[in-house]
Amino acid sequence: MRSRAPVRPPRPNIMSELETVLHEDRILILDFGSQVTQLIARRVRESGVYCEIWPFNADPARIAGFGPRGIILSGGPASVLDAGAPRIPNEVFALGVPVLGICYGQQAMCAQLGGAVETHEHQEFGRAHVEVLEDSALLRGIWQRGAREQVWMSHGDRVTRLPPGFRAVAVSPGAPFAIIADEGRRLYGVQFHPEVVHTPHGAALLRNFTHDVAGCRGNWTMAGFRDLEIERIRAQVGKGRVICGLSGGVDSSVAAVLIHEAIGDQLTCIFVDHGMLRAGEAEEVVTTFRGRFNIRLIHRDASDLFIDALAGVTDPEIKRKTIGRLFIEVFDEEAKTLGGADFLAQGTLYPDVIESVSFTGGPSVTIKSHHNVGGLPATMRMQLVEPLRELFKDEVRVLGRELAIPESIVGRHPFPGPGLAIRIPGDIDREKLDVLRKVDTIFLEEIRAAGLYDAIWQAFAVLLPVRTVGVMGDGRTYDRACALRAVTSTDGMTAEVYPFDMGFLTRTAGRIVNEVRGVNRVTYDITSKPPGTIEWE
Repeated sequence: MRSRAPVRPPRPNIMSELETVLHEDRILILDFGSQVTQLIARRVRESGVYCEIWPFNADPARIAGFGPRGIILSGGPASVLDAGAPRIPNEVFALGVPVLGICYGQQAMCAQLGGAVETHEHQEFGRAHVEVLEDSALLRGIWQRGAREQVWMSHGDRVTRLPPGFRAVAVSPGAPFAIIADEGRRLYGVQFHPEVVHTPHGAALLRNFTHDVAGCRGNWTMAGFRDLEIERIRAQVGKGRVICGLSGGVDSSVAAVLIHEAIGDQLTCIFVDHGMLRAGEAEEVVTTFRGRFNIRLIHRDASDLFIDALAGVTDPEIKRKTIGRLFIEVFDEEAKTLGGADFLAQGTLYPDVIESVSFTGGPSVTIKSHHNVGGLPATMRMQLVEPLRELFKDEVRVLGRELAIPESIVGRHPFPGPGLAIRIPGDIDREKLDVLRKVDTIFLEEIRAAGLYDAIWQAFAVLLPVRTVGVMGDGRTYDRACALRAVTSTDGMTAEVYPFDMGFLTRTAGRIVNEVRGVNRVTYDITSKPPGTIEWE
């Protein structure tokens, strides 16, 4: 049995010391609305450099006060040729720190510094190749002069005249200035997206910018983040009481164990069984966290409450917000039985935030709300503790290993807070949930049997709101269809379909139609993200 974590008051200077070590070298990313801005931050952090993302129109005084070693300008959906297009604060160029513009960021930088941008018939979307014309600090040790390298493009406009002081470093068929540099002022621009995996050496290019050009040393580590976050939790919570919504997934598990290390028995976890979990999960959660981690845990079976409230609800946003609202109501009820709680802990992650809420003043498009951030009622009486809010999913897994959480939990596929509710398009009832659990169990059993579980980011089944004609034995059937989905990803921001062989799919489909009464057709979803999302709702 895991020993109870001792509760220590925060040392007066420990947080400032940790902040200095982890954040002394920092990069600021200004967001112009790209759906993959978070990937820039992910790549920067992979190189051991702390970074933050702010809206493009952040207060210039705040930007200067942040003290960045360098600034990265993201891509975005706008055109610099449009009236009212987002602009780079002029103060960015007056700071004297290196600046890297990506896609729209490059175009905006050129337009504002005296160059020209035009719309052209030759657009580039997807894989392209650049020809390296010149050497540059941005490319040192990566691409040589004369090389032809693969990149990922996504642009309709392009730079047609460089500002004074800039030179062309690389070209592509659709971009005469695919990479540009003003080495004297340490200003750089790329028309492609180095942050996505489809640009094979993009992470190395960003590392050249952060380390070689901006002079960052790479002191940001997950071990350091763990120590700092423990001190932050202690400082925020003090002697208060915290309740944590525990689902047994990676995010809530890591958040719970981290908070428990910080404040011990001031934490009580509440496991709300909303009736939309996978088979056997409720029992596993209770056994693991009461037994292994010795964490105070209340198990509340609220399945009737949730399923009744969702009866007849078909809109996925209403589903999510209804579930979020009911979670908080249940937490309030349980907090009262505990004599009250001051804080509510959540496993909110960076992707939850970027997909749910446009940055203040920013142009990012809301894709869907998440139960952690989109369904909280204004009347909630507890303050939030969100220790993972700055982390991506794979960073949370690294943190979980730092906390000695078993690999069976740390390596688990992501599972949405609303559970199976958003894997049944249309209305929900117990019979549909039972059918979907059986299909999902078979799919995951076959994936594990094939040794593929760890190679897949997320795999699940969807019960479709259609019926199809089939033949079983000598009779006609008119039963449900289901879809299987499995994707590979590094952080959930982009994803590719997992390429199962036909033998695997045929075997799995055969088991489903034979073992799950009510399903007579199986399909496989081959949509990437983008244009789709990983979940169907």
